Amino acid sequence: QGQLLAKSWSSLFGGQSGAALQGPIYSFNGRNILMDPLWPQRLAWHGSTPRGGHARRWDCQGWRSSGTAEGMATALGEGRLLAGHQHNCSMT
Repeated sequence: QGQLLAKSWSSLFGGQSGAALQGPIYSFNGRNILMDPLWPQRLAWHGSTPRGGHARRWDCQGWRSSGTAEGMATALGEGRLLAGHQHNCSMT
């Protein structure tokens, strides 16, 4: 869509809890996922700590559909990118 999400990788993920995302976020097929009913879970899955480190126990790595593992994700359109909470990995 030609919109700048962040000036650099470090500006997106650096600092305390990363960048504050603003404006629409589009899927690869051009849908605004913050408004589209086909995207009921508006989460950015990242598996990171608020400072951008690897949250080893909360990254959904090795998750299976029958499992109850949790990973770190942030609700899109709300606050900072890495200020996430634990969510069940089956919510993708």
